[in-house]
Amino acid sequence: MMEKKNIWFIVNPISGTGDKKRIVELIPSYMDDAKFSCSIKYTEHRGHAAAYAKDAMRRGVDVVVAVGGDGTVNEVARSLVHSETALGIIPCGSGNGLARHLNIPMNAEGALKVLAECQIETLDYGNINDIPFFCTCGVGFDAFVSSKFAQSGKRGLLSYIENTLREGLKYKPETYEVEIDGELQRHKAFLIACANANQYGNNFYIAPHASMSDGLMDVTIMEPFNLIEAPQIAIQLVNKTITQNSRIKSFQCRSVKIHRPEPGVIHFDGEPKDAGCDLSVALIPKGIRMVVNNQPQLYTSPLLRIFSDLYTDMNDELASLKNDIKESQHRIQSINQSLLRRLRPRK
Repeated sequence: MMEKKNIWFIVNPISGTGDKKRIVELIPSYMDDAKFSCSIKYTEHRGHAAAYAKDAMRRGVDVVVAVGGDGTVNEVARSLVHSETALGIIPCGSGNGLARHLNIPMNAEGALKVLAECQIETLDYGNINDIPFFCTCGVGFDAFVSSKFAQSGKRGLLSYIENTLREGLKYKPETYEVEIDGELQRHKAFLIACANANQYGNNFYIAPHASMSDGLMDVTIMEPFNLIEAPQIAIQLVNKTITQNSRIKSFQCRSVKIHRPEPGVIHFDGEPKDAGCDLSVALIPKGIRMVVNNQPQLYTSPLLRIFSDLYTDMNDELASLKNDIKESQHRIQSINQSLLRRLRPRK
């Protein structure tokens, strides 16, 4: 019989997408209290998830589950590296790249079933300038779009595609010096992505053959391309054939150094950050324990998954719009009532 495990669910009520209240209500239905002792922790500010995760690690909690967006997942994960406490994920983010790589279902019920199985593996993670990442990091266009996406204040695949299309025409590729195993190369590149997992998120596979257990990261250098080539590259990112494109240079390594002519933005798991000209990226083998799903999932074509995500995003946008309309109607009604009270003649 499995020893009873102590699990903390760290819930960020305002990050990502999805109904966190419903997720919390589902937990008792899936997590057998004979096998699991569950605690719910709600974050109240930036960095709160990391503080909870570190406290859980000190207390010897078995699993800490990030319930929130991709930023919340990264915040919890980087607090658990080189510890016995494992990371679990209930994906509520815009991209959910790490959850998708780990084969975690995108719905709360499916993710909770995986947690109830509690299959834990020790996996790799990466550092960019000593900042941990678990999925991808990089410079160039993907970092540029991550920054614009963060500034937009809107989440979801629709917003990401909107930012990508709008900003793509403005972006100017740079020339980078890339040092791999002591060998210096120069590349004019649209982006350079260093991948521990196989995708950015939303089933866009920048490194389709990447593994989180091989001790290597997959580096993808995308050379500049013209507008006519863009649709083909987008399709190849979705159907896992991007490495076959002539504009792509890819290789595996344990570490890479990148020099660029000007400081600028980088990204780690989609989170943007300003950085200098010199970047150092390294893979850390077997550095974090994670709950994974080893059960095969029903195959869904990549394009169908994209359309499904877009449909979900549109429904979320519509629901949000309806709520905004209702709130506006309540405010107008309240203002009208207040005006009527003021306009009534006094006796």
